[in-house]
Amino acid sequence: MSDPVNEAADTTPSLDGRDITEEEVFTAHEGGKLSVAPTVGLSGRRDLAIAYTPGVAKVCRAIADDKALTARYTWTHRLVAVVSDGTAVLGLGDIGPRASLPVMEGKSALFKAFADLDSIPLVLETTDVDEIVDTIVHLRPSFGAVNLEDIAAPRCFEIERRLIEALDCPVMHDDQHGTAIVVLAALRNAARVLDRALAGLKVVVSGAGASGVACAKILLSAGAHDVVVLDSRGVIHEGRDGMNVEKIALAEMTNPRGVRGDLAAAVEGADVFLGLSGSTVPESVIASMAEGGVVLALSNPDPEIDPAVARKHAAVVATGRSDYPNQINNVLAFPGVFAGALDAAARRITEAMKLAAAEAIADIAAGDEEFGPDHIVPSALDPRVAPAVAEAVAKAAAEEGVVRRHVAEVAVDGHH
Repeated sequence: MSDPVNEAADTTPSLDGRDITEEEVFTAHEGGKLSVAPTVGLSGRRDLAIAYTPGVAKVCRAIADDKALTARYTWTHRLVAVVSDGTAVLGLGDIGPRASLPVMEGKSALFKAFADLDSIPLVLETTDVDEIVDTIVHLRPSFGAVNLEDIAAPRCFEIERRLIEALDCPVMHDDQHGTAIVVLAALRNAARVLDRALAGLKVVVSGAGASGVACAKILLSAGAHDVVVLDSRGVIHEGRDGMNVEKIALAEMTNPRGVRGDLAAAVEGADVFLGLSGSTVPESVIASMAEGGVVLALSNPDPEIDPAVARKHAAVVATGRSDYPNQINNVLAFPGVFAGALDAAARRITEAMKLAAAEAIADIAAGDEEFGPDHIVPSALDPRVAPAVAEAVAKAAAEEGVVRRHVAEVAVDGHH
């Protein structure tokens, strides 16, 4: 078996511009990135009698009499299951559940670091929709929320929909909605910078996978009217052959001007280019946009167009990378969204809760002194973000009435 640590001395740019070696990366991941630590003392017989037998039996009986007490006497009220089948991992594609596990561990680490939420990575060795749904439903007593991750489209849409219907707890596919929330926040602030209204922008979304579909939907929910979406075959429009159910539904709600053709045809005269496809976009295409446009080139690690080139033709440019201004990073959304949903004991994550999250993210950046073309979203490491998002999401959940009130009361009484 080869040793990847010593195979090459290649380096990768780090967050602060220094170089990190492969050896550093593999060493940091050795043994995994997570551990479980007890919250009670276990140093003597008395501790054991309280934390385990015989004392634990009293708590078990209490929960058996009232299931809602689980929120007070176990960690499930604030425990997120991070679930993947490894079919759409980063830019690596279908690499399987075992190879996806380092990403899921990383996701759990981010939950803890940014929102103080515990989480458990669960990678499933099946791509069957029924099996995935059934597995998570049967595991429901063990967690308080489900973060779906790196599941390929179009199966991800059905899995999320069915789990939302089957479970009484928050479920969110972050590749869809985390991306959409941050994109909406960025576009709201780009419009502010340009003194434009979101409703008046012509938006082109390149990519009709999980994130592209979700971004189109949330932009429409937020008031955008003119959204055109493309897949590898060109513009999605009503009557086009060979579309799956999701794309047929997307065609019915987008492309009000009836645009046809390829990316060049769609982008000409557009105000916003949103890249979510991983393809390369020629400079001539971006140059054909309306003056004072916005380019969100989010393919990672290589944006659809070099940001320096895009800046020659657009007023605001964002990428998914940390070494350029305006990083569109899901960590701005998902920790706070789940924290707020769990704080409120919400049964689900609604569109209003997502919109509230986007507004909270946008407002933080808009209130900064440096707010402008190079600062339309906060830093991914900004400690203000997750608490603000959580508060906004919890408030939206309460206003919508999607709160399991008895569970919320039990959790609050228990000082969770």
